Amino acid sequence: MPLSKPVRVRYAPSPTGDFHVGGARTALFNYLFARHNGGKFIVRIEDTDQKRYNPEALGWLLNGLRYLGLDWDEGPEVGGDYGPYTQTERLDAYRGHCRRMLDAGQVYRCFCTAERMEAVSKERQKRGLRPGYDRHCRDLDPEESARRAGAGEAHTIRFKAPLDGEITVHDAIRGGITFQNEVLQDAVLMKSDGIPTYHLANVIDDHLMEISHILRGDEWVNSLPLHVHLYNAFGWEPPVMAHLPLILNPTGKGKMSKREGRAPDGRVLPVFVRAFEELGYLPEAMINFMALLGWSYDDKTEVMTRAELIERFSLDRVNASPAVWNYEKLDHLNGQYIRQLPAGELAGRLAPFAAAAGFNVARDKLAAVTPLIQERITRLSDVATAADFFFVEALPGYDSAELIPKKGDAAMAQEALRRARGALAQAEFNVESLETVLRAEAEAAGLKAGQLFQPIRVAVCGRKNSPPLFETLEVLGRETCLKRIDQAMQKLK
Repeated sequence: MPLSKPVRVRYAPSPTGDFHVGGARTALFNYLFARHNGGKFIVRIEDTDQKRYNPEALGWLLNGLRYLGLDWDEGPEVGGDYGPYTQTERLDAYRGHCRRMLDAGQVYRCFCTAERMEAVSKERQKRGLRPGYDRHCRDLDPEESARRAGAGEAHTIRFKAPLDGEITVHDAIRGGITFQNEVLQDAVLMKSDGIPTYHLANVIDDHLMEISHILRGDEWVNSLPLHVHLYNAFGWEPPVMAHLPLILNPTGKGKMSKREGRAPDGRVLPVFVRAFEELGYLPEAMINFMALLGWSYDDKTEVMTRAELIERFSLDRVNASPAVWNYEKLDHLNGQYIRQLPAGELAGRLAPFAAAAGFNVARDKLAAVTPLIQERITRLSDVATAADFFFVEALPGYDSAELIPKKGDAAMAQEALRRARGALAQAEFNVESLETVLRAEAEAAGLKAGQLFQPIRVAVCGRKNSPPLFETLEVLGRETCLKRIDQAMQKLK
């Protein structure tokens, strides 16, 4: 369906906590929709909840968007023609519109105290009525209301919601949704401190910023009738509404947690964007994975580049059903992206993770190691365990029993290491030469290749599972290999 006006979408988080992947998926869908339609992707900071405001949250948000490559066209640090893009810098606009609604009789002042509200709520519960406000101040005489406000009496501003009838709202994903007006509350639009609530501020901002489409989380569906009533009260045309599917925990039960967990093997199960970055998930994989949470191109295509996602994204392919966050699938996808990277580029991405692990890594050494572990890692942070023996001076302790080959004994392991040491002391240290001399040594000793190679592998790497042996020996170098073999022989004694 052709669009009637330029696409302008916004991601409008509240800076109250860390940047959750649920919010990141919402930002991504807005970004893809804007880029697909040649429109603008706007970031707006909705900081009207000053009690829960976290000064670190904005940094987490903007850094997370940058990590994911979701560059915004307007917003913080970028500016734009519709700013400011932080709501507490737009208070005059909200107050002006609220005054006009007050003059038109569309809203009213509410002088009820918190104590009265609590008492009303308890009384309504006792009587089996719906919880909420009893509209005590709705019909207060306007002159009396103005006099009390002028005398400095604390009050909020509430919307006069329709008391009967119904309202049907079209959702671009769910279709028509009908709400009964009698169940609506007279929502607070302006708090007693003169700060608007989300409901008023977001409607005014979306209109003034000429937002064409609102793509937001499923949790805002129940706010739809209030927001549309507000648009109608102002005489404005609402943007196209689309409420994105819920993201469920890996079990498929319940909304995805706001706290990180642990897998049965002890691995961290992150939920915040910066934690995924710190663990070494590639932004390409994150974008690809999150795009498939509630959207699909077809029933078989899963690996897609950013350019392909932009080209293919449309709202008619978004599913209203909840999507499950699957860590195993993300790890698999991240591993695929790691293996697709040129080794030189992967080495550059691994460098900060190797440094964070405490390794003193020379660039040429890491470049040599990278191809050996590229098939063996799932996340960039895995370099700390997959390649540690390349960079440490002394190997962590290992059980000397691991030096003993299958169907062998300590004497066989000792003899294998003695022969290997002699061969390595004389061999040229390149893959071809090392393989030739060590295979010849196994044959001369009457050993199977594995019976010779296992003790060497454990001696130089400290483990049975490691990258290809001859390549590993070449990168480690003669001096390190001989030193570690001597230490292993001593262990066997």
